[in-house]
Amino acid sequence: MSPPDIAPHSAGAAVDLTLADADGHELNLGTRMNADPEESAGACYTHAPNISEEARANRKLLGTVLTAAGLVNYPPEWWHWSFGDRYWALLTGKAAALYGPKELG
Repeated sequence: MSPPDIAPHSAGAAVDLTLADADGHELNLGTRMNADPEESAGACYTHAPNISEEARANRKLLGTVLTAAGLVNYPPEWWHWSFGDRYWALLTGKAAALYGPKELG
């Protein structure tokens, strides 16, 4: 596990999300989660031009809901959403992230 001062996932400030139907089947978002740019021919980028209209609509739905909840997307990964990390602070104009290292003891 990476230290919280460099890894938003381990600090609880970032999540990887997709959409699924009522039966738990993942919807088409253009690539699998965690697809890298080489594997996906760049389709992993949130606003990639080389995805289907269905995938684009699903990404728009995901983005609309999560943005309304205050999360921000990391554009190289359509599935990566943050709240409270350094990237979130930068994009929302906050002075600092909401989390940081915690002294124990």
